[in-house]
Amino acid sequence: MKTLMDVQELQDRMTSGAQTILLDVRWALGDPHGHAYYRSAHIPGAVYVDMETELCGPGAPGLGRHPLPDPDALQEAARQWGLNDGDTVVAYDATGNLAAARLWWLLRNAGFPSVRLLDGGLTAWRAAGFGVEGGDERHCVGSVHLSSGHMPVLSVPDLTDLTSRPSVDVVLDARAGERFRGELEPIDPRAGHIPGAVSAPTSENLGEDGRFRSADELRRRFRELGADRGSVGVYCGSGITAAHEIAALEIAGIEASLFPGSWSQWSTTDGLPVATGA
Repeated sequence: MKTLMDVQELQDRMTSGAQTILLDVRWALGDPHGHAYYRSAHIPGAVYVDMETELCGPGAPGLGRHPLPDPDALQEAARQWGLNDGDTVVAYDATGNLAAARLWWLLRNAGFPSVRLLDGGLTAWRAAGFGVEGGDERHCVGSVHLSSGHMPVLSVPDLTDLTSRPSVDVVLDARAGERFRGELEPIDPRAGHIPGAVSAPTSENLGEDGRFRSADELRRRFRELGADRGSVGVYCGSGITAAHEIAALEIAGIEASLFPGSWSQWSTTDGLPVATGA
């Protein structure tokens, strides 16, 4: 099962008329203007997907800031995007797929097999000389059938003691290093990381051009982090960019479980320990 699609393959599919649902998932923490960016310029035919309302459930202290959406709500959203059974979905953003990977993971979790990330996203598309358009795009309502539970997940009890009775062999923290170490925490109430976790910033999955590093480079990276031995779990701030790390692990040939509530759930749950430092 392929994780990525390059821009030339997408262009070829669009030229040939192959059934492709192109989804624009522009979102970044603290920046609410993703839809405006989309309206200004997007890949022709792409439908905008709203992270907060379509790819997340309502936030709550016991669940974290971006819980997984209700399966029925996700199915209805996917039908509004125009998705039908048998289509191929290509998701992208303008930040190296740090946001689009959330949609990739959700559709895979929902049992939809043919979903790919556009490697390099909008930046790579424009760099290749392909055109963009403005405004909003809508497709006819689709009839896709989605389910849930097709990707492995972790809960708080799975992570409460990673030293004496671990449910996973290694847990990767996909946030920036300064957040892991507890030097900076811009949004959650406590700074630091889950005791026993390993710092593995998502940004290091990408090259300078915003594309994923090669499979060999990613395998080497995760081997150095100890993620090539046994079971792997991943978390981030609220479960969004951790999906990017899971995609990178998949490219490297490693299966990983997502902790959906991530640090936003852990740091708001009374009694859970917090570690700081490297």
